Amino acid sequence: MQYTFEQGPIRPPNEAYSLLIRVTRNCPWNRCAFCRTYKGERFSLRSVGEVKEDIRAVKEISQEVKAISWNVGLAGEINASVVQTIFDRPDLYNEAFLRVVLWLYGGGNNVFLQDGDNLRMGTDDLTEIITFLKETFPDVQRITTYARSKTVHTIELQKLKALQKAGLSRVHIGLESGYDRLLAFMKKGVTARLHIEAGKKIKASGLGLSEYVILGLGGKGMWKPHAIETAKVLNQIDPHFIRVRTLKVLQDMPLYGKVKAHEFVLSSDDEIIREEGLLIDELQGIKSYFASDHILNLLEEVEGQLPGDKPKMKGIIDRYLTLPEEQRLNYRLGRRAGLYRKLDDLNNPMLFQRVQDHLERIQATSQQKVEEAIADLMERYI
Repeated sequence: MQYTFEQGPIRPPNEAYSLLIRVTRNCPWNRCAFCRTYKGERFSLRSVGEVKEDIRAVKEISQEVKAISWNVGLAGEINASVVQTIFDRPDLYNEAFLRVVLWLYGGGNNVFLQDGDNLRMGTDDLTEIITFLKETFPDVQRITTYARSKTVHTIELQKLKALQKAGLSRVHIGLESGYDRLLAFMKKGVTARLHIEAGKKIKASGLGLSEYVILGLGGKGMWKPHAIETAKVLNQIDPHFIRVRTLKVLQDMPLYGKVKAHEFVLSSDDEIIREEGLLIDELQGIKSYFASDHILNLLEEVEGQLPGDKPKMKGIIDRYLTLPEEQRLNYRLGRRAGLYRKLDDLNNPMLFQRVQDHLERIQATSQQKVEEAIADLMERYI
């Protein structure tokens, strides 16, 4: 039998090895100018029964995967050999099998609930789903979900505590910015005050909290207040994680029209790094983990535990900004091509020359072609 279960379009990067269970479909707001994910799609709630059926399907698949392991003499262990066995037989095993075997191979401990704002479902139904998930998979250790600050703001604290007691571990919230003017311009549908109140409520419930910030969201015109006001909001919330993302505007985003109409001017990579430095400077009195866990971030290694790692993170930013212009350009191209992970990679002579040769070939055409090449490379990761 070919079991299957429904999947949504996205998940946080740190949930790459998590089981994805779709609880709602799409986003109830769906107006953010910088987002393309759910455009043209309507938000809807899945029934508790539907979601439970998906969880049962995952259970059936996981049992078959373990049976395959026993059949090849691995006593239920899910290793690379079992993964390869399933990937090699698309005639026997569908996409659902591939997802489950990769989850089991990654430990089978984490679950991410899709889509964009699952707290809109109602906490009683969501509690029932989480309870059933934990009963079906007792070894699951972490269950996380996306939510909007505006939705969290409407939920009683005791209801959030019930979700935590049932097994929900962490809530991911798209803060994006703490600057009200920018939030309005981007049609985020929330204010800094609501972000603060929602974040504090999540923490008071005992749930973990990740707040997402978009580097470059202020563009050239609002980058400074974006960084300063965002830090002010984060300082009041003190989330467990601050996760930064770098803005990349594509043609199917509403923000693209504002760029073309010169209503929004994009920041350069170097300007975004200065913005990130200012953001970190302004983070005061909190113990958040600052995570740079996205491929679009130029300086992936700017990451650490506040406040202790703050000098280290600022040191990396200062080191990049004081590089000669040609080396910064080399690093930008190499990073966007996936060849560099950290600044020390510039010290690898073979790698550096490989990037430099490519850079010089592009520069022979025009300097503008370099920026176009870097922009094109970034689009591969969205």
